[in-house]
Amino acid sequence: MTDYKNVRYKYPTVTLSGATEGSPAEGDIWYDSGKFYLGTSLSFAGAWSSGGNLATARRILAGCGTQTAGLCMGGYTSSNSNVTEEYNGTSWSSGGGLGTARRALSAAGTQSAGLSMGGDSMGDVTEEYNGTAWASGGNLITGKEHSAGAGTQSAGLCIAGTDVSTEEYNGTSWSAGGSISANRTEGAGCGTQSAALYAGGYRTVAPTGLSVVTEEYNGTSWSSGGNLGTARQYVPGAGTQSAALCMGGYAGGYSNVTEEYDGTSWSSGGNLATARDNLGGAGTQSAGLCMGGNSGSNSNVTEEYTAGTGSYDELFSPSQGL
Repeated sequence: MTDYKNVRYKYPTVTLSGATEGSPAEGDIWYDSGKFYLGTSLSFAGAWSSGGNLATARRILAGCGTQTAGLCMGGYTSSNSNVTEEYNGTSWSSGGGLGTARRALSAAGTQSAGLSMGGDSMGDVTEEYNGTAWASGGNLITGKEHSAGAGTQSAGLCIAGTDVSTEEYNGTSWSAGGSISANRTEGAGCGTQSAALYAGGYRTVAPTGLSVVTEEYNGTSWSSGGNLGTARQYVPGAGTQSAALCMGGYAGGYSNVTEEYDGTSWSSGGNLATARDNLGGAGTQSAGLCMGGNSGSNSNVTEEYTAGTGSYDELFSPSQGL
């Protein structure tokens, strides 16, 4: 049994003195809105905070890397963009421009070893980034737009988009991988070449519409995972197959919804401050990054995600007694 440690008011927001508190520790007891809670087992959702704005506002771009070493490229301003920007955890700076300006592309890898593939008009272009400049890679077998990326520059994955196919990259050329169950475009992808995740999107075959479907890849074939709580398209992903994050998108309107995946099921995360679709994503479940997108106009907004820590159980309300 957990020993009593501290009693707090409205934990984890403020104490009676007004001081800001962190997340609850095991054994802490606190009172909030007529109920008493014990810090022990249920996790708090993570939260988004503002990061440095992109220099170039745009939508339908792609992102990769980490929260402190992020990369975004391409997209659409009033025309297709070749702009690349690098994030240092505080601000964005200019990187080398894509060889081919495009929107609706996907990305994988890191800031110093990035991969971009596909794009509008069923593009088959692949480019590799070395931290300074982009160079041509091997073309996709099948041109794709609104696909999802996963993996690394030397072990990349390009998922769905305009068909059900998955393609695997070895640093030089693409080869065929396993197909998803039914074509869904504009979904969220993340993970590695041998342990990837693809969630949501828009199903283009009957029954058509926004999808909650999640599928997991083992390097050979796709299998069913737990459904999203909110069906949406134009949504990016981040993290791994067993610790994934998806944020924003379009769910009949611009969405601020964030969900976290534990390898089995999705749960609610903290909402984005700016609801938008066609944004880019990067990072991990506990240190996520999203940038740009469409919120009625091209967005330059960057947000950083921090995982919820601590846990709690509801004990009782005064009216219930002990």
